[in-house]
Amino acid sequence: MYFTDRGIEELEKRRGEEEVTFGWLAEQLRTFVDLNPDFEVPVERLATWLARLDDEDEDED
Repeated sequence: MYFTDRGIEELEKRRGEEEVTFGWLAEQLRTFVDLNPDFEVPVERLATWLARLDDEDEDED
């Protein structure tokens, strides 16, 4: 188990029943980076990965 799995598990446990929009998620990521600028690159990579998930399916065709 990676260290990050604990945070992901906590997120799922506390908020797993909630529904959110990508607009809300984007705003939370911006706020997080504003408060924690050292995490700008990892958050950017995560956001880009999430944005391009469907692109992988198109590349397989």
